[in-house]
Amino acid sequence: MMVRQKETPVIDHLSLGVRDLGAARRFYDAALAPLGYRLVQDYETALGYGDGHARLWLLAAERPVKPDGKSGLHLCFSAPSRAAVDGFHRAALAAGGKDNGAPGLRADYGPDYYAAFVVDPDGYRLEAYCGK
Repeated sequence: MMVRQKETPVIDHLSLGVRDLGAARRFYDAALAPLGYRLVQDYETALGYGDGHARLWLLAAERPVKPDGKSGLHLCFSAPSRAAVDGFHRAALAAGGKDNGAPGLRADYGPDYYAAFVVDPDGYRLEAYCGK
C-alpha cells in the first residue's frame, strides 16, 4: 500500500470554464494575490494559477457550467493567515466579485475556522480559509 506524504495534494489541479478569459484574469489576479497565488501559466485560451505549479486552470469555454447556488459546488483556497482571508475578500469584491459571506470565524465549522466567501464573475462560489 502506498502512503502519501502529507504535502501531496489530493487534487493536482482543477479546470473551470469561463465566458471571458480577460475578465476572469482581472478578477483572479486580484483575488488570489493576497493568498500568495499568482498567474504561473498564460496561454491564449487558458490561465494557470498557483504558487509555482498551476493548481487552478481557467479555460475559455463555449459553454461554462451554469451557476447553481444549490449545487454545493465551491472552491476553497488555503490562506496563510486571517489577514490574507480579509485581503482576498476585499480584493475579490473590488475586482467585480459578489459578497457571499464576510470574513470571520465560522464556529459551526470549527473553533478556528476563519473564512470569507465570494462569487466570481462567472457565478462560481469561492472561499478563502485559514485554520490558525
